[in-house]
Amino acid sequence: MSKIPLAKNALEVLKKRYLLKNNRQEAAESPQQLFKRVASNIARNDEAEEKFYRMMSSLEFMPNSPTLMNAGTCLNQLSACFVLPVEDSMEGIFTSLKNMAKIHQTGGGTGFSFSRLRPKGDLVSSTKGQASGVVSFMEIFDKATGVIVQGGRRRGANMGILRCDHPDIVEFVEAKRQEGRFSNFNLSVGITDKFMEAQRLGRRFSLVNPRTHKKSGSIKARELFKRIIDTAWLTGDPGLVFLDEINRHNPTPLLGDIEATNPCGELPLLAYESCNLGSINLAKMIAGNSFDWDKFADRISWAIRFLDDVIEANKFPLPEIREITFANRKIGLGVMGFADALVLLGLSYDSHKAVEFARKLMRFMRRHSLAASSRLAAERGVFPNFTRSIYAKTGLKLRNATVNTIAPTGTISIIAGCSSGIEPLFAVSFVRNVLSGQRLFEVNAIFKALAKKRGFYSDGLISRISCEGSLKGISGVPQDIKNIFVTAFDVPASQHLKIQAAFQEYTDNSVSKTINLPRDAGTEDIKKTYLMAYKLKCKGITVYRYGSKANPVLSFGYGKRRKREAAGEAVIADSEYSGGCASGICPF
Repeated sequence: MSKIPLAKNALEVLKKRYLLKNNRQEAAESPQQLFKRVASNIARNDEAEEKFYRMMSSLEFMPNSPTLMNAGTCLNQLSACFVLPVEDSMEGIFTSLKNMAKIHQTGGGTGFSFSRLRPKGDLVSSTKGQASGVVSFMEIFDKATGVIVQGGRRRGANMGILRCDHPDIVEFVEAKRQEGRFSNFNLSVGITDKFMEAQRLGRRFSLVNPRTHKKSGSIKARELFKRIIDTAWLTGDPGLVFLDEINRHNPTPLLGDIEATNPCGELPLLAYESCNLGSINLAKMIAGNSFDWDKFADRISWAIRFLDDVIEANKFPLPEIREITFANRKIGLGVMGFADALVLLGLSYDSHKAVEFARKLMRFMRRHSLAASSRLAAERGVFPNFTRSIYAKTGLKLRNATVNTIAPTGTISIIAGCSSGIEPLFAVSFVRNVLSGQRLFEVNAIFKALAKKRGFYSDGLISRISCEGSLKGISGVPQDIKNIFVTAFDVPASQHLKIQAAFQEYTDNSVSKTINLPRDAGTEDIKKTYLMAYKLKCKGITVYRYGSKANPVLSFGYGKRRKREAAGEAVIADSEYSGGCASGICPF
């Protein structure tokens, strides 16, 4: 096995989170052995094992973190994403809490809709008392998450969703205004078409008690929308999930409506469903100055096979999860390194060509993913709920109810040495807080190579860039280079959204994408972003205004660049930050 070219921080992340350890908590395997362990555990035959190993060891493809961590171990829980139901009873609530703990212990992340819980002050028939409400029970889930460490590696991650017509919606929306509250949750409001229409027309919107299914009050839709926007500006939460748009694309509508998503929002799932993810590194699909579509098609085919094989190898934490996962066989193949690929192709992230390339890329991935799933169906059979799916009438026989997801990729993109998911670069040069306690100076490898080739590279230049992150105000860098090395806060919110919508158009699950806004962005900017996301038929939207998080995973320092340079204040990124998941709550 040849040595894998890994960056220093990638090795640190692997040692800390992924490599098997001995009793002294020392790494007991190499990265090569890790990928061999995973390939051997997942593959059904020698040919597949060799192909799976080569895709991972060449950093062309990575499965989600639990697969890398747990494959071939006593845990062998390989999925990242789960949704658990929360029923309106004490037994139902605490059963869900117990099940969450089991999933977090094995490295998975959980999503919940709390919309079925009776509102605050409602009747509790058994005691004739009053219900404490949704937010009070969510706090129990949050506290429990804080003391459970995932497989001995890190804390769990949750998504909490509440429908916009729930009577506790205002308290839910403002739950994170108190600093430190719900630190283990991403929060999203479940938005309906009916609410968006009421907001557009300036009408009142009915609130419905989920216990009685009767109207229990109303609120001005625009007032609620303003509260959502103001709190998102202040704290970064809540995001929005568009429930009707999600269910318009529900592949198994006869099994029920989708009410919740995984922690980062890219996996809308039914109760007890799980999904395993994987991402292809687009930077590795570039040959010379062009995209290698044949290579991409080959890797898609093998990656779909890999993810379907994961379902067979998986050791599920609950029998209910095993049952519905096998019945629907949902998988989510996506991409990472999109920003790197654009740079290598000479395209600016902030351009119409980037949007067109995103659409072409995802259309191609969708077509070849479906073809690969269809071939597996001919070989292994369709998913058991196929006759109850939207595909039964089309004649397209599939092995998997869903095939594509755009995940944030988090630490797996650090391992692969590429940009996160479909995010732009977060900085060209920066300092990273490494897990070992060190600080590591990093420069984008593609920029460094181009700068040296074009003759404008210098240590002084890199030092100046590190205090800014962006090239925008840096002298000495040719304009054509500045045009293609745009960073997250250089890109207007509208362009972020156009990229997200282009990928969403051909993604049957959903898309994780952070809409980055500068510190001085106003609430009107967030409002426009939310409305545009709905118009573009996104399934969800997350906005991050720099400075809205108390402990940011990316820090630019304060004051003007000259002062930062004089003080040696560089852009600083956390050890596991790769450009997505600005909330820091990411199980990937």
